[in-house]
Amino acid sequence: MLGYYAHYSQYYITVLMLTTTLFFALPIFVAPITWARLMGWTIPEHQHLAIYFGRCLGAFILVIEVAMLRSATTGTSFSYAFDLLFVVFSLMFVVHVYGALKRIQPISETLEIGFWMLLFVLNTVFYPGTSIVL
Repeated sequence: MLGYYAHYSQYYITVLMLTTTLFFALPIFVAPITWARLMGWTIPEHQHLAIYFGRCLGAFILVIEVAMLRSATTGTSFSYAFDLLFVVFSLMFVVHVYGALKRIQPISETLEIGFWMLLFVLNTVFYPGTSIVL
């Protein structure tokens, strides 16, 4: 299954990069409180810490976006970008399962568990090779 659609990996990573940049990275980086409200979070009266952490998260997402952009446009570091995505998708899955089990997140975040699982599977089938070389 690993790399079954490897010949489409450049298209996959380009679409993923554009989509996640527009719907996650930039909104979280620019307007974290607005994004959080849209996701169903209850916003505290004092928002400075939430804004700070939201912008930090947005900045780290943008780092991953740059790795995907480099892979998509230059064809270099292709497997590295995919390997980074495996780590991101796995950790986001754990974070969202934890929040769901503790019942400390809105339903939109719990539904994201399936999203992270789907992205992990897509990353597997579009991986630019048939084996992972570390």
